[in-house]
Amino acid sequence: MRQKLGFSGWLYLLPTLILIGIFSLWPVVQSITYTLFDYKLNDQQKAGLYLQERFNTDLFQETVLYIDLFLSEDLTNITDSKDKEKVETVLQNLNRVASSYTDDKGIIEISKEERLEINQLYENTKALIEHLTKNYSLTHTDSLPLLVEDIEKSMIPSNFIGLKAYKEALGDKRIHIALGNTFLFTFVSVAIELILGLGLALILNKAIVGQGLVRTTSLIPWAIPTAVAALMWCYLYDGTSGIVAHFFENLGLISQSQNLLLSQGGAMVSTILADVWKTTPYMALLLLAGLQNIPSTLYEAASIDGSSKFKSFFTVTLPLLKSSILVALLFRTLDAFRVFDLIFVLTGGGPGGATETLSIYAYKTMFGQTNFGYGSVVVMIMFVCVAIIAMIFVRLLGKNLLDRN
Repeated sequence: MRQKLGFSGWLYLLPTLILIGIFSLWPVVQSITYTLFDYKLNDQQKAGLYLQERFNTDLFQETVLYIDLFLSEDLTNITDSKDKEKVETVLQNLNRVASSYTDDKGIIEISKEERLEINQLYENTKALIEHLTKNYSLTHTDSLPLLVEDIEKSMIPSNFIGLKAYKEALGDKRIHIALGNTFLFTFVSVAIELILGLGLALILNKAIVGQGLVRTTSLIPWAIPTAVAALMWCYLYDGTSGIVAHFFENLGLISQSQNLLLSQGGAMVSTILADVWKTTPYMALLLLAGLQNIPSTLYEAASIDGSSKFKSFFTVTLPLLKSSILVALLFRTLDAFRVFDLIFVLTGGGPGGATETLSIYAYKTMFGQTNFGYGSVVVMIMFVCVAIIAMIFVRLLGKNLLDRN
């Protein structure tokens, strides 16, 4: 019978819950928040999360300063006295409004009346500039219309879009390709790693001479940092001097060694091979821990009953190794599905997106295009896929594995 946690029990758990909230839940909440906004750092009007319309005081002050400077210089080119009066009136209104925001910095909230006043000021200034550029030869004919547009841009509309980005993502062919590449890479690499890792674990579990040295040596690929391992495989795959590329060419697997990383199929196979080489020892290590928990007396009993080693493997080893296989598959599948550094260093997602996974696409969107809103949508799609994979593994291979009882 389970005991309910009292106040003191929850008090002991409080520091852990706080750490989980800060380092695990908060980034997820923040990512979900970004998906609801058209958040782009390279767009001055979308470089923040704005539920309501805002006003960029810095941009407005700078724009008014240059409009005042340029129109003042062009007053000598304006011959009509009425047009000069209009220019002076507009400049007075611009400077009056600008002076009211002298103490404000950055992006601020403004009232409806202030917004209407700024919009009217923009319309008046735009009409004046269009009239002047049409009837006079101004020194700053090209610059003034652009400056006037900056008055309108100083008004920042709300960039809240709700679930619109998710709808866009459902029809994004690039996401479909990236998702397919991710599943292909994950399924093939983890399947090969499980088979090879199980074989390696069985070898490492045998009592042989130099067992400690063999185990230590087998873990070297896994101990190498992923970025370093990917760079090493880049040299091995190089079409000019890479030994692996020339080896594949001699075997007839590829027509030319230069095509290994430049063809879609060759690039995907290359990334899978590099991942299998690096993480098979990790899979073997997890399975080895499970093998060592199987009592040797079970194998002796099976041998007495006339069971061969091959039959004992399927009747004794695999059933008792089920929990370890679940843990190994779960860890490796989630890790492979989120693969980034290996592919980023090895192919960068190319050629032509052939090895572009969801994490690579999210990185390019968020940091290459500084589109954090849509990039967060890609991240959330990956998050949902990872959660579904985890639930499937736990349910199919032992839903009670993680239960305390």
